[in-house]
Amino acid sequence: MSRWLQSGRRRDLCALLYEAGALRGQKLKTALERHYGTRLDPKSFYGSLDALVDSGLVERETEGIHDSYRLTTAGIEGVESQYAWLSERVDGRDDA
Repeated sequence: MSRWLQSGRRRDLCALLYEAGALRGQKLKTALERHYGTRLDPKSFYGSLDALVDSGLVERETEGIHDSYRLTTAGIEGVESQYAWLSERVDGRDDA
């Protein structure tokens, strides 16, 4: 499993991109802030996005003055792998 999955914020960013397909940076930040219920430091947020881009899991496209982000094939596979692993943990739980 990729090291990026060890970061909760990176996992969550990838999950949001998986659902949306592509999002502008600010919309992605707003969605994550809503999920967390708190404001995120822009430098830290974009640092997480840059790390995902640098690792080849997310691609960035410039649209005018805005950057838009989407998962690469490797990013999609990472999200699906994490989902399968987590589902096995939750579904395999003993309800006793």
